[in-house]
Amino acid sequence: MQAIILAAGMGRRLGKYTRDNTKCMLPVNGVRLIDRMLEQLCRLQLSRLVMVVGYKGQELIDHIGDRYEGRLKIEYAENPIYDKTNNIYSLALVKDKMMEDDTLLIESDLILDDSLFPMILDNPFPNLALVAKYETWMDGTMVRIDKENNIVNFVPRKAFRYSEVDAYYKTVNVYKFSKEFSTRVYVPFLDAYCKVMGDNEYYEQVLRVITLLDQANLKALPIGDKPWYEIDDVQDKDIAETIFSPEQDKLRKYQVRYGGYWRFPQMLDFCYLVNPFFPTKRMREEMRANFDVLLTQYPSGMAVNSLLAGKYFGISDQHVVVGNGAAELIKGLMEHIVASGGKVGVVYPTFEEYPHRLPHEAVVPFFPAGDDLRYTARDLMSHYADKGITALVLVNPDNPSGNFIPRDDVLALADWCDQRHVRLIVDESFVDFAGGGAANTLLNDDILEAHPWLLVMKSISKSYGVPGLRLGVLAGADTALLDHLKKDVAIWNINSFAEFYMQIFNKYESFYKVACHKFVEERNRFADALSAIPFLKVIPSQANFFLCRVTARYTSAELTQLLLNRYNILVKDCNNKTGLTGKNYIRVAVRDQDDNDRLIEALRSLF
Repeated sequence: MQAIILAAGMGRRLGKYTRDNTKCMLPVNGVRLIDRMLEQLCRLQLSRLVMVVGYKGQELIDHIGDRYEGRLKIEYAENPIYDKTNNIYSLALVKDKMMEDDTLLIESDLILDDSLFPMILDNPFPNLALVAKYETWMDGTMVRIDKENNIVNFVPRKAFRYSEVDAYYKTVNVYKFSKEFSTRVYVPFLDAYCKVMGDNEYYEQVLRVITLLDQANLKALPIGDKPWYEIDDVQDKDIAETIFSPEQDKLRKYQVRYGGYWRFPQMLDFCYLVNPFFPTKRMREEMRANFDVLLTQYPSGMAVNSLLAGKYFGISDQHVVVGNGAAELIKGLMEHIVASGGKVGVVYPTFEEYPHRLPHEAVVPFFPAGDDLRYTARDLMSHYADKGITALVLVNPDNPSGNFIPRDDVLALADWCDQRHVRLIVDESFVDFAGGGAANTLLNDDILEAHPWLLVMKSISKSYGVPGLRLGVLAGADTALLDHLKKDVAIWNINSFAEFYMQIFNKYESFYKVACHKFVEERNRFADALSAIPFLKVIPSQANFFLCRVTARYTSAELTQLLLNRYNILVKDCNNKTGLTGKNYIRVAVRDQDDNDRLIEALRSLF
């Protein structure tokens, strides 16, 4: 068995990274693609390696030098017109060598799991293509396969249909061809294709023709969840450096992204705090049906969106301001509070976006006494009675503890704040998950008007399951403050998709209530399963997550890293949260039953 690597391309989309080097010289986490690949090939006992070079070819040859002497016999072929041809020409340059031995054909811009080369070589079928189930990041040649994994069609870009993606597999650009297949089938077709179509084509087109003529006898070998990536641009490089980072660095690489985890579809994200049962399929279909209009039209301004938000929650539009996520409103509100001076009471541990927007000296902390992090409205009133605060932030249910203060007690706290002219900011982003559901909300005109010092923050991302829309609201009867915040945000601070979602929500409100009920049932089941893990103490929660103390066997950091590195499951290590440092807590979201069971199985295996 020999290997052929195609490494002649220029890699223009990588910009500065390929200005002085060919694409396979790109470093990923400090290791060049070609060095990683050659080390993998050294383990295969190949008869030889033939590398087709072009752009910056001599630099590549010089870099490789004689470092692999005795482990890998390397030959080079040059493509002198690399800038005028595509990879079909590079392969045609070494077609005679393909007919001398069985061939492993590889493109050089790949980063692959160590198991993939042995996987294709150990398979007894002589003609194979490594393939991966289609995911949104993939581009280039797709294939369709039958139940016996025969490749029945190659799908080029022009023939790609998004309506058919469930049937597509992406070629990993690693092939195994027998000497007989190359001699009798592939090379003759390659010659004929080049004569008719020219050199500015791709070698997969030859395979497509052969397949259409039912001459290929070529099977697909699906790689499952084995990691790989094709690097064409700087974002590909960034993603590959996350996927293939050393175990000790992987968690940090994910955490600094703050989301966008849809780019890593194999990862199961238990930091993701949303309702797994909403929106409904029907609501999603209505959003999709209006995609073209929403994409090509401007959204409305704040007046219309305040009206929609008021309709959404059944309150006056004068009492509400809409934000690009609650985070935008938290920023504006905290900056306003800082500008007016005074001190702000913050219950720790908490959602850090609030204290992060305040100067350290303005924060007056409250720490619950017990390990279960429970506290009441009376505890807060007692603690802050003599602290001289001008505002108090209450996340209810709290994040990450899941502590919940019933509505009547929160209203008593609001009375206490009114009497002292203390601004009470209640973030009820998770309140619909609490016992009693939406009946716990303070988003009510009578309540807001009765408590002029009360402000209610609500992220629509959390309980409504639409974090990608970036929607949040702030409500209160202090219209002067709300008007100030409305002027503080951009004229179009939310997009048309978010606006349309608010417009149609009330049609699906009854389904939302059912979704919240289903969620509570799954939370109860999941709590029992988590509580059966011997090294976890589960803190009761009225939110869509559980705070768990790691009591034995691991630290919270060790457990978080093990779940990510072994099982591709991401949970939140709370060791960096104020009030939880060194106490070994993790936070785990509640997802649907299948996902939750996957986490439970991983935790059981670690015990």
